[in-house]
Amino acid sequence: MERVVYSDNAATTPISKNVYNAMLPYLTTGYGNPSSLYKLGRDEKKAMDEARGHLAKFFNCDPNEIYFTSGGSEADNLAIKGLFFSGKLPKNKRHIITSTIEHHAVLYTCEFMQKIGYDVTFVGVDEQGHIKLDELENAITEDTALVSIMAANNEIGTIQDLKAISDICHKHGVLFHTDAVQAVGHMRIDVKEMGIDMLSLSGHKLHAPKGTGALYCRKGIKLEPLIHGGGQERGLRSGTENVAGIVGLGEAIRYADENMEKNMAYVKGLRDRLIEGVLKIPYTHLTGDPVNRLPGTASFVIECIEGESLVLRLDLAGIACSTGSACSTGSLDPSHVLMAIGLPHEIAHGSLRVTLSEQNTEEDVDYLIEKITYVVKTLRDMSPVWDEMISGQPMLKMFDNK
Repeated sequence: MERVVYSDNAATTPISKNVYNAMLPYLTTGYGNPSSLYKLGRDEKKAMDEARGHLAKFFNCDPNEIYFTSGGSEADNLAIKGLFFSGKLPKNKRHIITSTIEHHAVLYTCEFMQKIGYDVTFVGVDEQGHIKLDELENAITEDTALVSIMAANNEIGTIQDLKAISDICHKHGVLFHTDAVQAVGHMRIDVKEMGIDMLSLSGHKLHAPKGTGALYCRKGIKLEPLIHGGGQERGLRSGTENVAGIVGLGEAIRYADENMEKNMAYVKGLRDRLIEGVLKIPYTHLTGDPVNRLPGTASFVIECIEGESLVLRLDLAGIACSTGSACSTGSLDPSHVLMAIGLPHEIAHGSLRVTLSEQNTEEDVDYLIEKITYVVKTLRDMSPVWDEMISGQPMLKMFDNK
């Protein structure tokens, strides 16, 4: 039987054993409503407070600046819509700035805001996925209220200079929100030192359960709730809390905080081993910043290959990974991220994203290299485009150094 290698941790992660054990009591005997006054409810409330404290310690903020949500998408929506719908901004403050490589939770939220009359500017990135800081600063006007730029890209792994972005924002009196869904648990984030006003995160990217997340919102910023009801989360997010999920998120953050340097150094070693092996395949290129990238993210474009075919063939070999191509959603368009960094359609369609965690091994990586190499050769042997390339036809050279 073929071995199974899970290497799509940027999509979601398995719940870790310590998170499962922390959650279990709140799925069985600890079933009380945390808003209730009796002991069972008070115990649930205490568990939530402890989880909130773990997040506050990780981000160097006050526990009362943490609001639990159902995930990163809700947190992004709450930060953006909540700010503009609050009625607390000056009437002229109707301008949002974001980037062309954001997750759709931010992109589509900003497009919605455009539809209802707000102004949105989408700033570009360089070929490694870094925000063009001069373009960002030039886009700020007297009407700008918010800049929303992700901490690290979910596809190519490039990490943004959050401090430089926040300095530009605050120089002009603009708030800074970051979608840190991919970054939390994989790099250090100090909201005070980095000047972050609001930050979104999701539990299932760091071995906590799906359906859990949080928004950090700096004290003094007023948001309008998206969900009205019983007034939970200090009036900002109504609905009986998912206590087990919140406890799991808190434990995942606590564990990541205590083991960050050791685990991420290990994962980075696996990632570098993988990159070295895959780049031996002819006409294969690494995308994103080769150095300043998430520890577990390796993203490639492989010429004369359809990413969807590659991923499906790897699945038959027991490997779970993903492609930047949107083919599986029914769209013929390649990844908006790869297009934003300047790749043409014919190359962007041949993308492969492999994302590792501390649960992977060197044997996993060697198996990945072996199977990726084999599948690429198999697909190219069937490709007339590949025949043209090796027969001396002109090749698109997108990477001067590879």
